[in-house]
Amino acid sequence: MVSSSSPPPTGSDKTHFPQDASLPGEHFEARQTHPTGDYTPDPSKSLPLSPQRQALVEDILALYEMKPTVERVKRYTPDCVYNDQFVYANDRYKMAGQWFALPKLFKSAESHGYQVVTNDRDLIQLKHEEAWTFKIIPKTAVINALVSLSLDPATIDSDFIRVKYHKDQANDKDYSNEGLGATFKKWQADNVPKYMSSPELKAFEADKDAGKESRRTYGSGGKEGSAPVKNL
Repeated sequence: MVSSSSPPPTGSDKTHFPQDASLPGEHFEARQTHPTGDYTPDPSKSLPLSPQRQALVEDILALYEMKPTVERVKRYTPDCVYNDQFVYANDRYKMAGQWFALPKLFKSAESHGYQVVTNDRDLIQLKHEEAWTFKIIPKTAVINALVSLSLDPATIDSDFIRVKYHKDQANDKDYSNEGLGATFKKWQADNVPKYMSSPELKAFEADKDAGKESRRTYGSGGKEGSAPVKNL
């Protein structure tokens, strides 16, 4: 049951990021440390969303389930950032490469449920459980993660809300965005599109020139690295 003190479906008045939509995605990173790292969703406690915000979440979840389309990838701004355990993509072309490449690595991907835990004016966060079945190895991995969608200031009030920064965080600590792991994540995102020839990916080639800045680094993924503890 959702508390009577929950934010309205259109989002609370609380803001986290700049209101200048011309700034690239690096300016819109949500950072947090979780006390336990347990992101198991409880759908019965999910915060209600407006139809426009619900449509955004459903499009993002469809991408997780390996149902990419050009229209769904357009949910991201050209200068977006995607950051998870394995990938750091800093424009929509690289991001598209990741979504369209998933079927080459996995036999199936199924969402087992989600719980919206933050619905602020410029940030939607949800606990999400996803089952990934590998293509070559007959094994299924179930991952619970916190998905943070930092919203594009220019489209927050539109019928087609877009995302500036998408973070998928599966551990209690955030990403420091530095070291060998971060270097590999960026190398992977930079190079995957080079080996793909899908017409859907070509639709985003112009985004290679989208505005971007250097990856923000924090020295740590803990609270001392600008990732305050939040029990979401």
